[in-house]
Amino acid sequence: MAVRPFFEDHVRAFWALQAAGWSGYLLLRGVSSVSNGWSLQVTVPVVVEAIIGYCITLLLSTLYGYYRRELRRIFGIPLAMVTLLAATMLYAVLDTLNYSLARPEPPGFDMTLLLGPLFLNFTVLLGWSALYFGINFYLIVEQQADQMEALEMQASAAQLAMLRYQLNPHFLFNTLNSISTLVLLKDTQRANAMLSRLSSFLRYTLANEPTAHVTLAQEVETLKLYLEIEKMRFEARLRPSFEIDPRVEKARLPSLLLQPLVENAIKYAVTPKEDGADIRVTARLAGDRVQIDVSDTGPGLQTAPKRPSLSTGVGIANIRDRLAQAYGQDQRFQIRALPSGGFGVEIEIPFQLEEPTREVA
Repeated sequence: MAVRPFFEDHVRAFWALQAAGWSGYLLLRGVSSVSNGWSLQVTVPVVVEAIIGYCITLLLSTLYGYYRRELRRIFGIPLAMVTLLAATMLYAVLDTLNYSLARPEPPGFDMTLLLGPLFLNFTVLLGWSALYFGINFYLIVEQQADQMEALEMQASAAQLAMLRYQLNPHFLFNTLNSISTLVLLKDTQRANAMLSRLSSFLRYTLANEPTAHVTLAQEVETLKLYLEIEKMRFEARLRPSFEIDPRVEKARLPSLLLQPLVENAIKYAVTPKEDGADIRVTARLAGDRVQIDVSDTGPGLQTAPKRPSLSTGVGIANIRDRLAQAYGQDQRFQIRALPSGGFGVEIEIPFQLEEPTREVA
């Protein structure tokens, strides 16, 4: 029986353990009592003893529960000890009376029989009390662990959302600035087209949860939508290309993970060069890993030492943090200068298929 599901319903777990424990006690005492021969005179007192113990422990559970809920620990522990001693004495007196009445003669209460039940009953009730407090302590620890896990998940989700939201203002300001320029130049047709594409892109970002994972195919479609907006600014100077292995199209990754890399390439490769630059996005399957590469034919690292960051101070650091949040150590992020000139970033993540119920808009 699994531990956690058994204790999910505390009331059911208590009654199940109570019944199993006292049934086992009755069986043990019954076998011991009838070992020299079975008779009602021997069996009935054993059954009555188990019933008395069962009822006394029900009373103990009520009192212990009250001590835990209503009293401070400094008062609860001494009261629990006093209650245990009182319950032991009550159990021993009732047990002695039970066995005294079961004797054929002389009838009545025999105080000489009190010492044996006193020791046995104290041992039984002490063990029962230890199990009661031990199980309750375990449940409290498990509850606190669940609360800590929930808080950690909430903190992680909040951090992922913060990292995702860092990207939108930077891109939005650049695009609105371009639209403003087109309006000043009275190029209303291109300004309207850019606004239409910007609205589609923002609709996608708002429709999806900031912590959601999307398929690689969805991420590529988002990149293409973003590049259509940027191509309105740079026209032939921006030359994007995609090479996506069909086997990794359904691989899962954080949404808008690649957009800052493409934006970085536009800022440092396309903008400074009169003839622009090529931007290439490739994705391939390597065993059980997905390798994604974003490269350009810009000036590279030598002439752009500050390249690995966007003007808002996020960019590369943002992607590193999001990968760490999503995959922990099971990921790789590498920046490199290309031999032929240019700049490249390689990301390696586990190959995880998107679950149908986790699909985003």
